Amino acid sequence: MSRTILVVDDEKRITSLLKAYLGGQGFDVATAANGKEALFVARQEKPDLIILDLMMPEMDGYEFMRLHRKERETPIILLTAKMEEDDKVLGLELGADDY
Repeated sequence: MSRTILVVDDEKRITSLLKAYLGGQGFDVATAANGKEALFVARQEKPDLIILDLMMPEMDGYEFMRLHRKERETPIILLTAKMEEDDKVLGLELGADDY
């Protein structure tokens, strides 16, 4: 049985690259361009892992984690350009498993 990874990023080139690489490794890959779309996709696909950007339009990654964690405990890896210590702490406090 294939495992599903949800990649959430508003930069299409990043989602395309990760989808191609992870798909080539045998994973099913779903994508979303913002947190709002990601909530919908996560409810439908029930991914085994989420790779999440923080800075996105409509709903950022922080708000996505707040809402998603009320429903599921899917492992989340943050993939973001935000490198400040406060950003890391907040991301991990909201439920990210790695930064």
